[in-house]
Amino acid sequence: MAATAVRYLRSVGAPTTAAAPATPAAPLPRPALRAVREGERAPLDPAAFRSVLSHFASGVTVVTAPGDPGPAGFACQSFASLSLDPPLVTFMVARTSTTWPRIARAGVFCVNVLGAAQGELCRGFAVSGGDKFAGVSYGPAPATGSPRLADVPAWIDCTIQAVHTGGDHLIVVGRVEALGTDPAAAETGPLLFHRGAFGHFSP
Repeated sequence: MAATAVRYLRSVGAPTTAAAPATPAAPLPRPALRAVREGERAPLDPAAFRSVLSHFASGVTVVTAPGDPGPAGFACQSFASLSLDPPLVTFMVARTSTTWPRIARAGVFCVNVLGAAQGELCRGFAVSGGDKFAGVSYGPAPATGSPRLADVPAWIDCTIQAVHTGGDHLIVVGRVEALGTDPAAAETGPLLFHRGAFGHFSP
């Protein structure tokens, strides 16, 4: 919910659009950057970590949210289904992301699952800064009004339920309010990401 995102923003000192309370509340403790203590840390080389984990192929999404003066969005491969009852999904975002605070302020988001032919669309949302929505067709998702991109195989419209710290990333949990598919767009198959490159599924 929006209140969850507002509490997170206050904890890291980011501005919110929520009305100020009559008596200023003490800020929440800033979340620790790391999920484990130094003594618990495995002696891993970051390059080796990335290389090994890149062998896990994943789908690709664009996470969007409404905003002022304009909508926000970023490319995200770390997305997953979390719970059936209640219906929950999750995605991970870097703590350094400049787009995440805008999504947190909105308190809602839409996950747009990309199809095999939407690699360029993904690249547009993977860059930092600029107007990522320039030339992109979209409409409002039914429950939250978040941008639902045109011609995506599937979309999941959510409210933010919880935000957890996970090392140098944040783990965002969303409650699904609406979802749907485009059978015609799904015919192309999914856009996949594997070892630093896009690919597609061949049954």
